[in-house]
Amino acid sequence: MARGCISLLAVFLMLAAIPAGAAQKWGIDGEMTAQFEAKVVDLLCELNGDCPEKCGGGKRQLGLLRDDGRLLIAVKSNTLFAGATLDLLPYCGGRVEVDGLIITHPSMVIYMLQKHREPGAADWIQATAFAKDWKKRNGTTDAKRWFRRDPQTKDVIGAFGKVGRPDLVPPPVE
Repeated sequence: MARGCISLLAVFLMLAAIPAGAAQKWGIDGEMTAQFEAKVVDLLCELNGDCPEKCGGGKRQLGLLRDDGRLLIAVKSNTLFAGATLDLLPYCGGRVEVDGLIITHPSMVIYMLQKHREPGAADWIQATAFAKDWKKRNGTTDAKRWFRRDPQTKDVIGAFGKVGRPDLVPPPVE
């Protein structure tokens, strides 16, 4: 009995030592967990001065400008094949604390957002704003595999093919 209590206590202490906001690794080459505070910026505004109101209202790619001057492209959220723009948009021009993965590759460095919160806030928010928005726009309660059911995605595939060029057709699956 005592051995079981000691094992349970050991597990509890290990779990307590894990930071509440710790990002989950995905097994991607060059990944490292990264939790930091940064300014949310519209990338085109930051790079060339093209600055619409409210960071383009969700139609522009957003980035994270770190205090050391590094600009990270926030390309991914927790929703499959969806970006982080809708999660970061409420912080446009302001500061946010983020938790996720920095992926370093020779050609670029990107950020995969998993959680966010206002600086100093106690609770983390899961980066799933795209899925919530997609469900609302499409009148459904399920956003799993949204990309297979999305009308806009179907239109683009119809016009440009599955690989982005109508003249390139993948070979049939045997």
